[in-house]
Amino acid sequence: MVKIASFDTLLFAFSITLFAGLSTGIGSALAFFTKRTNTKFLSVSLGFSAGVMIYVSMVDIFQKAKMSLTEVYGEKLGSWITVASFFAGMFVIALIDNLVPKHENPHDFGKVGEREEDEKSSKLMRMGVLTALAIAIHNFPEGLATFASALKDPKLGVAIAFAIAIHNIPEGIAVSIPIFYATGSRKRAFLLSFLSGLSEPVGALIGYMLLFSFFNETTFGILFAFVAGIMIFISLDELLPSAREYDKQHLSIYGLVAGMIVMAISLLLFM
Repeated sequence: MVKIASFDTLLFAFSITLFAGLSTGIGSALAFFTKRTNTKFLSVSLGFSAGVMIYVSMVDIFQKAKMSLTEVYGEKLGSWITVASFFAGMFVIALIDNLVPKHENPHDFGKVGEREEDEKSSKLMRMGVLTALAIAIHNFPEGLATFASALKDPKLGVAIAFAIAIHNIPEGIAVSIPIFYATGSRKRAFLLSFLSGLSEPVGALIGYMLLFSFFNETTFGILFAFVAGIMIFISLDELLPSAREYDKQHLSIYGLVAGMIVMAISLLLFM
């Protein structure tokens, strides 16, 4: 059976989820110190994040989900529940993406450079605010994923928080650039970006409160497989395509392989 998490474990899980969410604000701050996004760094970092998330999802998270569920329901039924939960995670995150208007999707990084050249206007302000709202909605399940992973395995939670933090940084840029150029206020642009990132720890808290009385091997198994589906979808639908937009020398693929290697070594070191 799954043990009830101690206060220290809950505090740790919440802390790293907060860190992952607030990295959106880091992106906002970085946008004010450079006129042009470092596209090479962006390509490598997004690829690295995708590599970490894909590897840890398929090699570790999915397998742990299957182990928990087959222990309770047997090999055949447990495997079916694992697979169903995995694709359910993909379906939910795809549904969230479809509810966000395409031109306001926070993961469409390709237009960031163009926004820097636009004049101040109400249109830019609206775009920035709606992007912040879209990020808040999108980050909600990511917060639950990070928090749940940290409760089950703190070391795994740190790895996931790190990967999510990397891909949250460009989202901060996508919020801050249009708002800053629309208002001329660094403070206002940073504040909206900062607040949009808070949806991750909020998602963690709400999810935990709703599921607290149901936490057992079955809940963790379904949630872990669900999280794996979310992370794979984010990597394939958002991180890698965005990284490829800035990729001139296969940098995104190098970043992806490096992310997988780092994740593989870290998992082996803590076996």
